[in-house]
Parts: sequence; structure tokens; C-alpha cells
Amino acid sequence: MHAPPLVALAGGACPASASPPPWASPRAAILAAPARLLRSRRGALRLEAKAAWRAAGGGRGPRVPAKGAVLASYMGAEEVVGPSPLLNERDEEELIIQIRNEMESGNLPADVASSLEELYYNYKNAVLQNGDPNAYDIMLSNMMAIFDRVLLDVQNPFTFPPYHKAIREPFDYYMFGQNYIRPLIDFRNSYVGNISLFHDIEEKLRQGHNVVLMSNHQTEADPAIIALLLEKSNPWISENIVYVAGDRVVTDPLCKPFSMGRNLICVYSKKHMNDYPELIEMKRRSNTRSLKEMALLLRGGSQIIWIAPSGGRDRPDPLTGEWYPASFDASAVDNMRRLLEHSNVPGHIYPLALLCYEIMPPPQQVEKEIGERRVISFHGVGLSVAEEIKYGDITAHTKNADEGRELFTKALYNSVVNQYNVLKSAIFRDNGTAASSPVISLSQPWR
Repeated sequence: MHAPPLVALAGGACPASASPPPWASPRAAILAAPARLLRSRRGALRLEAKAAWRAAGGGRGPRVPAKGAVLASYMGAEEVVGPSPLLNERDEEELIIQIRNEMESGNLPADVASSLEELYYNYKNAVLQNGDPNAYDIMLSNMMAIFDRVLLDVQNPFTFPPYHKAIREPFDYYMFGQNYIRPLIDFRNSYVGNISLFHDIEEKLRQGHNVVLMSNHQTEADPAIIALLLEKSNPWISENIVYVAGDRVVTDPLCKPFSMGRNLICVYSKKHMNDYPELIEMKRRSNTRSLKEMALLLRGGSQIIWIAPSGGRDRPDPLTGEWYPASFDASAVDNMRRLLEHSNVPGHIYPLALLCYEIMPPPQQVEKEIGERRVISFHGVGLSVAEEIKYGDITAHTKNADEGRELFTKALYNSVVNQYNVLKSAIFRDNGTAASSPVISLSQPWR
């Protein structure tokens, strides 16, 4: 998710009669797939695979398989089937041919078809590195699923309201995203910092408090990575985080199906606010509506919101090539803090660190156009949270509001950097849990 700083939302007041943003839509559900798709070879493969698995005594699979292929049925219900000999090189060829046929028929734009084909080969190469004997079946099934979802959205475009709730039925887009990213994570070399604090956060949420996670941001897959690392220990957090997301992940054809499975506050990123001058005012009005939606959420309590105050994904140092958390925007941090305080509900701010750029690194430079190239790898990842940081504690010795804002932002950012460095030592220097520090305890809660 490209999470812009909230300062980008402060571009002017929005009158009560302001028109809805371009992503607003009254549609409550995704339309069923066209009948032509139901008759496709891919649909036949699904039916045959399910029949063969059940005939062998497999029954209906669990929602989250340890091993097995996740196939998204056309009518929306997720099915999990066991390893199937039906998924072979011929099916791989048919998938590529089908992508090209849809392009030639005018059902799929050429740039989207090209991106899907490139994504297929990159995803295949990455998944096949994970050592799972069922990796090929899982890879091909997941690529069939994303092809289906992208094609469906091209033909029946889904648009996002300012506050979007994850679509779990009739098609479970949340599990679709989880199962697509899952085989890219090397869980043997992945770590969570301070798992006990995530339990504390859940307890605060149960008490009706609000929680904001001030985080760095590394990849489009960040939401799935957070959810997968907490899937066993803190499933409620995994499924209920609300992400402040930039417009690119709700407009890019290959991103949209994954975004549909997350809870989002949709805003226009500060980094892209001026890409098209004629749209600046519309973007500001839209962002004001999103701010109002966030305020309403916080007033209701029990909300956990993730935001990247840097305004976008981390990038490597152009001279050293080293990756590091991008600096936080003090205005974004302060706007979020004030929203939390004005909700009249107890609120807490925690610094969160993510290290996962190897999975799906962004382009070296910020790009203006939609449709970036996806480079994908199988790799270990890390997630860590540190103790709550209270504004009053940090600013007790200053009466200058601007200075207090900068001090609070610096405290949050420094904590994220500290956690990031511990994760880097664990994952990239092979120190594992021995990289733990006096304030950051690493573990693997899925074991």
C-alpha cells in the first residue's frame, strides 16, 4: 500500500455538497463472472480437480492449507484442493495462451496482458525457490486466480469508497491475497519482534481503545506480510487492521484484487498530488472526505490503523544500495495524533518496523505512471513493534508546538530504525533470534 502522509489531506476544506471521489461506488458486491469465463478451460480444471480430490476421500479442504493449491472458483467461494496432476506444463501453456487470447479479443488491455505474463514468470521463479513439493501446483493455481480476478475487474471495474471494508464474500479477497503471498515468505528465516506487545494491543482493542501503528513501508505486499506473520498468534489483528492506502493500489489493475481484500482508508498520496495539476483540487476534496471517514471510525473505538508517515515506500540509498526506512513527515504524524486525541476514545501510538523489500521491491525511483514492473523473490521477512510512545512524555520539556511535533516524530522514527536494524541482523546476517536486543525480543510465533 502506498500510504501518504496525512498532511496531504489538509489541502483545503471540503464543502458539504462536494462531489464524491472518482473511486466512490454504490456497489456493495462484486458482480459474478461473465458466463463466457465459466465455460473456460480453467473452470473445467477446477471442477475436475475438486472432483478428483473428493473422490479420493479428501472432502472439502481447510481454509488455510499447509500444503495444497488454493483455487478461486468463479462464483466466489474459495475452494482448497490437494496436489493435482491436472496442473502441469500444458496448463501453464494454456494459461499464457488464454491471457493472449483475451488481449486479442479486446477483453484485456495489451499493457495489462503483458504485465500479467511478466508477473507469471517472476512469480513462478520465486515460488519454486521455496522447496515445497507442491510449489508448482500452488503457483499455477494462484496465477489462475489472479488472472480471473484481473479479467473480471477489467470487464466490471470495482471502485473504492473513501473507507473500504475487506470483501470476504461471495469471493474471499482477503484469503486470496494471503494465499498468493504466503509461498513467497521464507518462514524459517522470518521473525516477529515483541510478540507480547501485539497481545497487549489486542487487549486494548477489546477494551474499546484505538491503536495507531506508525510504520515504514516497503512493498505492495506489506498488508499480507503483516497479516501472515501474525496469522497464528493474533488473527484478529491480521484481519481487522485498517490501512491508509494511496490511490495507486486502488487503480492499478494488478493491485486492485489484493486491495479489495483489505480494510482501507483511500487517499491520494502527497508524492503524486501534483502529477496532474488539473486534478489537484479534486484530490484534496477527496482526501478531506477520507479524513472524515477516519474520524468517524476512531470515534467508534476498537480501531487499529496502519499508516506510513513517510508518504510512500522505502527506497535504497542511491550511493550505497542500502535499504533503510524513509523519513517520517512530521505533519502526517501530528495530523494522525490529533485525530486520535479528538476521537474522545483512549488512543495509543506504537512504532512498527517492516523489513520485506526482497519479496517485491518498488522501482528505484518514484514513478508517475500506473503499472510498475513487479520483481518478486522468495525471502525471509520481519515485523516488529516497540512500546507505545506518548506525546506528553516526549514533549514535556518544551512549550513550542512545532518543536514538540518534530521531537515526537523523531522518537517514533528512531524506534522504527532501531527495530529495523535488529530485524536486518536477524535475517540478512543470519543471527536469527540471537539478534534480539534488551528492548526487542525476536520470535517465530508460527512454530
